[in-house]
Amino acid sequence: MKRFSVTTLFQLGLQGRLAWRRLSQLAIALFITLALVACAAGTPPDEGTEAESPTPAETAASTAIAPAERTVALTSLTADILQQLDANKLVGIPGSRLLANDFHFDALTEVSSGQTEPNLEKIVALKPDLVVGARGFHDRVLQRLKELKIPTLTVEVNSLQALTELTETLATAVEADPAPLLQRYQACLSDVSATQSSVLVLVSRQPILAPNKESWAGSLLDRFKANNVAADLQGQSPVRGYVTLSAEKILTANPDVILLVDLGSDLLAEFQAQSFWQQLQAVKENRVSSFDYYGLVNPGSVERIEQTCNQLREVLSGVETTAQS
Repeated sequence: MKRFSVTTLFQLGLQGRLAWRRLSQLAIALFITLALVACAAGTPPDEGTEAESPTPAETAASTAIAPAERTVALTSLTADILQQLDANKLVGIPGSRLLANDFHFDALTEVSSGQTEPNLEKIVALKPDLVVGARGFHDRVLQRLKELKIPTLTVEVNSLQALTELTETLATAVEADPAPLLQRYQACLSDVSATQSSVLVLVSRQPILAPNKESWAGSLLDRFKANNVAADLQGQSPVRGYVTLSAEKILTANPDVILLVDLGSDLLAEFQAQSFWQQLQAVKENRVSSFDYYGLVNPGSVERIEQTCNQLREVLSGVETTAQS
C-alpha cells in the first residue's frame, strides 16, 4: 500500500477543499443564472427559462385566438390572471409554491412539478382549447400541442406594458373584462414621485448581477421614476435584462439606495463580507432593503406585484423624506 506523508495528506485535503469550494460556487452561480433566466419570461425558477423573442404585443398580433372555455396555464402569473378573469375557464395550472396555498386553485389539475417539463398527457386529458406557456421553457411542449391541433399562446412578461397586453389578450380569449385587473396595475403606480436618489438592485454575489431597463425589475424602477444606475448598462451576462458588475463599478456608482433580492440565501451577509461594502453611501446611511424574488425580479402573481409596488413606494419615499430633513 502506498504511504503518504503528513504534509502530502494535508496538501491533498487542502486541494480537495478548494475543489469543493469551486464546485459549490459554480453550482450557486448556475442556480442564480437559471432562476434569473426564468424570471425574464415571467415564470418562477422552477417553471421555466427564456430565449430571445418578440414582445407580447407582437405575439398577440400574430396569433389568432378563438374564444376559450377550457384553459391551461403553465406559469403562476398566467394562472392567476386567468383565474381572476374567469375562474370557471381555468382547468390546469403549474405546480407552483405561489399557488399551492391559495384555495382558489385547490380543485384544479397540476400539469407540472418542480423543474420538470409539463406533462403532455395531463394537459391533453383536460381537453383544453387554449394552453398558455412561457417563451423559452415551454417551447417544446407548446409545439407538441400545436401538432395535436390544440391552440397555444406563448408569452413573455418583462415590463408593465407587457403585463397589460398579456391581460388584455387573455381577457379576449376567455371573453372577460380586463378592467378590474388593469385598474389594480394602475393603482400600483399611484402616489409615485420622481426621486433624485440613485438605486441599485443586486440579485446575486457570484457573479454580481443587476437588472437593467430591459428586465421586469428595471421596468418597475422606471415606472417608479427611480434612477436605476444599471438601467443603460450592457454586458456579457447570460441573462438578458441583467448585467454583471464589479466591485469597482459599484463603488464608482455609489448608489443612494440598494435593493437586495431574496433568492433563498443570505445575500446581505455575502456582501457584508466584502471589503468594498462598508464604503458605499447606501450602507453607511442604512438604506439597504431586502425584496422578495417574486414581485421584483419575477412578477409571479398580481398580489406579489402589488406587494412589491407598496414596498418600493415605502422605500423610495423614505429616502426622499430623509433627504429633506
